[in-house]
Amino acid sequence: MGEKTNTEENVSREEAADLVQELAQEIRSGGIAEVRVGNKMLKLSPAPELEYGIEVQERSPMLGGPREEITVTLEWEVEEEP
Repeated sequence: MGEKTNTEENVSREEAADLVQELAQEIRSGGIAEVRVGNKMLKLSPAPELEYGIEVQERSPMLGGPREEITVTLEWEVEEEP
């Protein structure tokens, strides 16, 4: 069974953009991508070709104000080392 690491925190719009940009730079760099999740640093091995998905959800709940959410998914097969 695989291991899952996640985090959620409130950040400014600018900080959110910086975090997404940092992730994009790590993936673009080729080789090992170092990704910070909360206080943990993970080393990932993105393949040359990835599965990419994006989902946008707009909600108008009965209580509270309207909310919007974007979920971006990147998935790939990890090549096993010889």
